Amino acid sequence: MNFKDKLSQRIGMADINEILCLIGDNDDRKRELYDLVMGDDEAIGCQAAWVFTHFSDENSEWLYDKQDELIDELLGCKHGGRRRVILNLLYRQPQANPPRVDLLDFCLERMMSCQELPGVKSLCMKLAYELCRPIPELMQEFKMALEIMEVDAVPSMRCVRRRILKAIMKGKSL
Repeated sequence: MNFKDKLSQRIGMADINEILCLIGDNDDRKRELYDLVMGDDEAIGCQAAWVFTHFSDENSEWLYDKQDELIDELLGCKHGGRRRVILNLLYRQPQANPPRVDLLDFCLERMMSCQELPGVKSLCMKLAYELCRPIPELMQEFKMALEIMEVDAVPSMRCVRRRILKAIMKGKSL
């Protein structure tokens, strides 16, 4: 199967399952799909990243050593949907300690942005929380940012913010 041709069209769960079956445990096929995530075509990159979000936890580990590449791709990404799925991939990974400052800055900036998509804002809040958790000083600053943040009209955004504030109070993971 030519992944580029398949992903250049609208795909659904049946297509994703077909791609997942074809990839299996084949690292060369995973690399082929991953190269599309990193490619110049934003729409195909978004579709390819979406396929990766359906990987099992075990298969997702294949992406762990590519975290820096994914972060670099995220920081320069212009496509909102692609940003959202790359953030989703990064959120599922164990975070480096200390965190990458550029990723934390990106998340803090985007979670406060009025122009950003709600899905991106929510994932930025969640990821920023995970990045700040190991460092108490950062967690205090993050909590203050959440408290001064405008309450979003989107119910899911209010819910994410409320859940994070509760987790901060309890000192727990999301």
